[in-house]
Amino acid sequence: MRITLLSCLLAGLFASNAALANADLAKSKNCMACHAVANKVVGPSFKDVAAKYAGQKGSEEKLVQKVIKGGAGAWGPVPMPANPQVSEAEAQTLVKWILATK
Repeated sequence: MRITLLSCLLAGLFASNAALANADLAKSKNCMACHAVANKVVGPSFKDVAAKYAGQKGSEEKLVQKVIKGGAGAWGPVPMPANPQVSEAEAQTLVKWILATK
C-alpha cells in the first residue's frame, strides 16, 4: 500500500514538474505575451487551440511550423508572428504541452 501511494505521489510530482517546465518554456519564448492557458489574450488560449486541433492528423507538425514561421487566418485577422528564437525541438515540446491542455 505504501509503495503504491509513494509511486502515485512521485508520478504526480514528475507530471506537474513537466507541466511547469513547459509553462516556463512558453514564458521564456514570449508565448505568454499573446496567449494564456485558459483565456484569449491577443491570440487564442492554449485550451482553445487544444480543442480545435484535438484528434486531427498532422496537427502537431502543422502547429510546430506555425510556432516557428508564424501564420494568419486560423483565428481571425491578427497574424501570429514568426518566432525564430524557438528551435524545432522547443516548438515540439511547446505544441505537445499545448495540445495536452484540457
